[in-house]
Amino acid sequence: MTALAALGLGLVIGAFLGALGGGGAILTVPALVYLLGQSARDATTSSLIIVGAAALTGMIGYARSGHVRWRLGVMFGIAGTAAAYLGTALNRQVNQHYLLIAFAVVMGLAATGMLLRARNRKPEPATASVGAARFAGPAESSDAERTVAARAASPVGEAPARSREFGQGSRWTAGAKILVAGLGVGFMTGFFGVGGGFVIVPVLVLLFDLSMPVAAATSLLIIAINSAASLVARAGTAHFHWAIIVPFTIAAMAASLAGKTIAGRLPDRLLTRIFAAMLIAIGLFVAVQNIAQIS
Repeated sequence: MTALAALGLGLVIGAFLGALGGGGAILTVPALVYLLGQSARDATTSSLIIVGAAALTGMIGYARSGHVRWRLGVMFGIAGTAAAYLGTALNRQVNQHYLLIAFAVVMGLAATGMLLRARNRKPEPATASVGAARFAGPAESSDAERTVAARAASPVGEAPARSREFGQGSRWTAGAKILVAGLGVGFMTGFFGVGGGFVIVPVLVLLFDLSMPVAAATSLLIIAINSAASLVARAGTAHFHWAIIVPFTIAAMAASLAGKTIAGRLPDRLLTRIFAAMLIAIGLFVAVQNIAQIS
């Protein structure tokens, strides 16, 4: 029965992860704790395997469509590796109820940022093609416009490519953004035991001006790197419940491919609102549950 429950939850979480590039781990940790009976620390370890494997699988579909920003994703992930080790060390020292309350607070902050971004975005241009409008959000169009302008202003093609990859700003500004954001996300990955998609996607949207589909695709690469680093940091001290992890992971990997198809059929702004609503709902549930147990 536990294996069947893990299989069903994996299908749901994999679909969210593939469609939104984040949220899988947010669902995974509460599901492992409240539905499958794991402790918070065991759940955070199990989720790293589940979400990391599902992220790699989901990234395949996005890579074929050319939506993964490879250089940005690799640099972002590497920047967070050392911080992931620090977060893992702190995870072992914190009471699990306080850990989950902090987890809920971060979810709320991320959801707020995403909702503000969705409200302030301009509508898609009417001249966009049907295929582009279906998968490329407003920021994607603005990236293209900036690229054309930059190419006209400079005979060197490197600057426009960097603009597309890292958003507006100089190389040093982009590097500083990647370093700071990567360290923060890496720490959260190690501390909360999640892939970090619920933070990575808002960061990529807000700081690098990527559309939701491109941010989702790139976040999957970052999630895989951060998850691997955090798992290495936990090696030797973690407990792995393979009877739960294996079916959960297989189902999540399969469903993450379907999630990419779902994302291609929904508007960018709707995806943003779905993501934010999911963060708020689960964050409230986790906070109420753990505050009640502390009181």
